Amino acid sequence: MSGKSDLAALIESVCDERELAWESTGPGSYAVTLPGTHKLKTICNLIVGEHALRIEAFVMRQPDERREELWAWLLQRNARMYGVSFSVDAVGDVYLTGRVNPAGIDADELDRLLGAVLTYADESFDTMLEIGFGSSIRREWEWRVKRGESTANLAAFAHLFEPSPGAAGPSGAAGPSGATG
Repeated sequence: MSGKSDLAALIESVCDERELAWESTGPGSYAVTLPGTHKLKTICNLIVGEHALRIEAFVMRQPDERREELWAWLLQRNARMYGVSFSVDAVGDVYLTGRVNPAGIDADELDRLLGAVLTYADESFDTMLEIGFGSSIRREWEWRVKRGESTANLAAFAHLFEPSPGAAGPSGAAGPSGATG
């Protein structure tokens, strides 16, 4: 890539070709919306600089609990990631960030980087929520069940509420092996 304007044009072209929603947030700065399955959308900021393309995407607000466990999990994932890595800001919000040499970026590489952001944010999201907000998820589930409300949007966490064989279920009733018939 020969210059900032060429890279900016490439970003616009790749986003248009792949039908990704995007907007310019300033000269050489773009916010690209990446649609997901678990995390319904991730906004990926691409900032074209003189010596690097900066990639930043907010993934999750700071966890309510088990912060160190979440951070250890993120660091372990970082070792297997391409182009971006998990990071936390001063208050503990979780981001995907990266800096890459603009000279090595073509349409395929930009697609690979956007795909990496989407994959890492989307595939990690439920586990991150479970670690950092497990108590809140449990309270919400119990509240909905108690009131007969739908738990459909909590389906990714249903395994937290399935009793193990012989264990007491969420209502305190014994499981199948403890039934007296």
